[in-house]
Amino acid sequence: MIPADFHNALAEGPEGGQAWWVSTSDGVRIRIGGWHAPHPKGTILMFTGRTEYIEKYGRNAADFVAKGYNVLSLDWRGQGLSDRLIEDVRAGHVETFVDYQRDLAALMAHADDAGFAGPYYLIAHSMGGTIGLRALCEGLDVKAVAFSSPMWGIALPVQFRPFANLIAKTAVAFGHGQKYIVTGSPDSYVATHGFDGNELTNDADMYAYMQRQVHAVPQFALGSPTMKWLRSAFEEIAHIQAIPAPDVPCLTYLGTNEEIVNPSKVRKRASNWPGADLVVIEGGRHEMLMDVPGLRGKITDEICSLFAAQGPA
Repeated sequence: MIPADFHNALAEGPEGGQAWWVSTSDGVRIRIGGWHAPHPKGTILMFTGRTEYIEKYGRNAADFVAKGYNVLSLDWRGQGLSDRLIEDVRAGHVETFVDYQRDLAALMAHADDAGFAGPYYLIAHSMGGTIGLRALCEGLDVKAVAFSSPMWGIALPVQFRPFANLIAKTAVAFGHGQKYIVTGSPDSYVATHGFDGNELTNDADMYAYMQRQVHAVPQFALGSPTMKWLRSAFEEIAHIQAIPAPDVPCLTYLGTNEEIVNPSKVRKRASNWPGADLVVIEGGRHEMLMDVPGLRGKITDEICSLFAAQGPA
């Protein structure tokens, strides 16, 4: 492992946050990093969403470290400070979602060396929920998992719903896989949209926190996804909706004002997961881990209670 850039002051995370460069099995350089608790009960794996990066979860890490857990995360390939995969570095691109499992394998291969020992627990947000569910079904060894607005379906404009998958497949087939989706843009959402009417959070302070980060480190910013990303996302969602649920205790959070993932698909997957609890948050938007302090604290407490119940006797 090679020490990597880490912006802990900007993250407002616990003291001592660190990051490292590691290589995946197919030669992509990704960034892993996190924060250590003084006397850890275990390590929370934080799987970020599309466009996100380790530092965005600094405030959450402070909450979980205070509860006695290490927090270990990564920048998925194509975003954050990890290698961007195509010439247009503003485009959210991946060749196939299965490649994200290579990133996860690299994270886990170095976790212990970086001081992040088990037992492991998982928190997965949005696209991280897609990646995390496949990983769990393929044997990722965690005691329990909490999902925040998992991308088990994508919310699409009404006019595109019947044709989106076909459009993506056709674009890729004709060599346009690196082009932006039809409604796409190279601009970062939080960098160019004000707080009023945003799709992410009810907390103006947290929104300003996100904006400060992408303005201070422009390399964090990411625009819309590519056609190849979208096609692969549809394929991955079909896969994870069809496979049996893993035997892992689970909490899933979904807001009533969700506009980015498809709520009906989240409900469908959660209903087919024996023993899993779906928690619907009235007025919640996409990023409930970054919402108003009262809601954020409530969710943090509930997640830690789940984890503690599955921890060592």
